[in-house]
Amino acid sequence: MVVACPLVTHGKPPGAFIRWLFREPAQADRHAGPFAENPIGHHHWLSVMCLVGVGYFSVLGYQPGIAALAAGSLAPIATVALIALTLLGALPVFWRVATESPHGHGAMSMLQRLLPFWRGKFFVLTLLGFAATTWVFSMTVSTADAAAHIIDNPLVPEALDGKNVWVTLALLALLGGVVLRGFTEAIGVAVVLVVAYLALNAVVIGWSLWHVVGHPEVIDGWTRRLAADHADPVAMLTVALLIFPHLALGMSSFETGVAVMPQVKGDPADTVESPAGRIRDTKKLLVTAALIMSFFLLASSLVTTWLIPAEEFKAGGEANGRALAYLAHQYLGEAWGTAYDIATVAILWFAGASGLAGLLNLIPTYLPRFGMAPEWAASTRPLVLAILAIAAVVTWLFDASVDGQGGAYATGVLVWFSSAAIAATLAAQQKRQWRAFTAFLAIALVLLYTTAVNMLERPEGVQIGVTFIVGIIALSIASRLLRAFELRTLEVVLDDKAQLYVQDLSRRSIRIIAHDPEKSQGADDYRQKIEQIVEDNDLPNPHDLVFLEVTVTDPSDFESRIEVTGATLHKKYRVLQVEAPSVPNAIAAVLLHIRDASGVLPHVYFEWTEGNPISNLVKFLLFGVGEVAPVTREVLRRAEPRREARPHLHVG
Repeated sequence: MVVACPLVTHGKPPGAFIRWLFREPAQADRHAGPFAENPIGHHHWLSVMCLVGVGYFSVLGYQPGIAALAAGSLAPIATVALIALTLLGALPVFWRVATESPHGHGAMSMLQRLLPFWRGKFFVLTLLGFAATTWVFSMTVSTADAAAHIIDNPLVPEALDGKNVWVTLALLALLGGVVLRGFTEAIGVAVVLVVAYLALNAVVIGWSLWHVVGHPEVIDGWTRRLAADHADPVAMLTVALLIFPHLALGMSSFETGVAVMPQVKGDPADTVESPAGRIRDTKKLLVTAALIMSFFLLASSLVTTWLIPAEEFKAGGEANGRALAYLAHQYLGEAWGTAYDIATVAILWFAGASGLAGLLNLIPTYLPRFGMAPEWAASTRPLVLAILAIAAVVTWLFDASVDGQGGAYATGVLVWFSSAAIAATLAAQQKRQWRAFTAFLAIALVLLYTTAVNMLERPEGVQIGVTFIVGIIALSIASRLLRAFELRTLEVVLDDKAQLYVQDLSRRSIRIIAHDPEKSQGADDYRQKIEQIVEDNDLPNPHDLVFLEVTVTDPSDFESRIEVTGATLHKKYRVLQVEAPSVPNAIAAVLLHIRDASGVLPHVYFEWTEGNPISNLVKFLLFGVGEVAPVTREVLRRAEPRREARPHLHVG
């Protein structure tokens, strides 16, 4: 039995806008996005790498400028430290995440498994807050930098000068329109964009290096500045290690290599349980992407530090947020420079679309399943509009500044990387792989240090992340309270013995005793329970009774698939055994399923629960138990609006 809750259940019919808002597009027209589920996985890993590269490689549009502003002449050395963290830290961490979570759910699902019950849920909600920070800023930073490339192009009319906010908002609106319309060729577009963008970057960097060969004095000038600012090599390296956390955006979007795993083809022998080929090819994807980006990060940092005056990196300078574009116009001419601008705008804009698609896949994966989101959060269109509204506010508050948003974006990225390292560490500990545990613990400590430095230097990232976390938790708690009395059951399945019990009873009447399995000490408990129910309800035949026992699993779960197992206890008592997150909701779901399967309205018998009704309600909300009888009745009332079609409840 599949249970669905209608969007509108009473009142006047919804208007045209509401119908459009909640009408899901056809499957073929839904946003594909880079993170959509693809159980077939029919794309070669190199093509999927381009999907990762849309976000990962597009960082070259603004990373060299951010590195120069943060580290000055030390930018290339700090970039080497960042590359070391990527290759020796992030890469092995996400190799492990790919192995442990091969279906694209990533570190968050690993932590949810390793940290069960409510503490796991609230930990996931906290990570979701930082994940929301990461994806929202991936949208706003990418579109803001795309706007900067548009406005600063010499061929663009001067009327757009200073209109960065409005151009960014226009790009965000266009992004939302495309996602609402649906895009199904994400990988094909990504391949074209990444190949063109990397080729143009290679040309710009190669031409700049050729210029350096002809003018070696620029390297001498750089080394003199280093010697003047940092006479001691040890002090120079120390300062570089202290500064490199500010360059963390150079790793952003690398983690999506795991999120896109469902797109990777793998081997014909792969199964859902053991996709060995997909895991192997995803590791190839991660290594290749990390090596390509490491080369471009170092090369771009060198040429921009050598060839661009320091004042041009500052706010208002021609290289601010567009260092490589500056070199393209300076050394290759306006035609090549404009081609580079167009490619950069295209890949940055598409990276923003990837960020939006990431949120559209992340939020419905967790919050509605936890019961911690309103129903509209599971619908694509209202969620798109809500995310775009938040992105517009962020753009307005930061005045569409790439530098201003960099700290908040980096904080989200580093928290995400740190959580992956913690997940890998815990997974290694659980499997008693102590060498791996030690290595991942060291990586986690380095990432946590990097995160802490970034938070201390740029506290706005923490402030925004906390704002998202508080908002998500508040909305989640309110939603969980409001939705607590839903049926919360995806499907009910009876095994052969349980079906036999129902078929036998349906010939006369289906009478079920709700029984707490924790109170069952022996045959006398079942005998006394039957005697009590018969006496309280004046039943004619005590032999037509069957027990229903619900064992609570994880009460923090919301939706579940219920399997009903028939058993004969103490050689004479028929029992339907169920495991579920909540007792009343499970009983209601089983009763409705029996009604639909047999065509007979079942009777269920309860006894009143002792204790304070308020404390019993709290027990139900937190632990899935408590005042079972009235809560079961309320769940049935909401699930079945027709009073005459509801199962009969008796309480004594």
